[in-house]
Amino acid sequence: QVQLVESGGGSVQAGGSLRLSCVASGYLYSSYCMGWFRQAPGKERERVATISTSGATSYADSVQGRFTISRDNAKNTLYLQMNSLKPEDTAMYVCVRGSRASCFLSPFDYWGQGTQVTVSS
Repeated sequence: QVQLVESGGGSVQAGGSLRLSCVASGYLYSSYCMGWFRQAPGKERERVATISTSGATSYADSVQGRFTISRDNAKNTLYLQMNSLKPEDTAMYVCVRGSRASCFLSPFDYWGQGTQVTVSS
């Protein structure tokens, strides 16, 4: 069955960096849009970044210029490089799979368990 397993979260001071990873299994990874969502307590879930099978990326305005999403199809792994972290980036970060190759208007049909990121000021 489809599995998405995240890692790389942790605690960091403002201005620091973290790199999240998501290892996918149970399907042909290279054929699907992938992305990252996040949710903080008391806040709405936010779509952080997505990457299509062609490599086209999209970012939330709140992370544009600071975060970079990438994928390694040979390793079935999705990454999120997070730089210049801010306290407001504190959240549970969840890896997701789109239901098709393009991320445009794609629903997300599989979700990981998430990895916690905490940024202190």
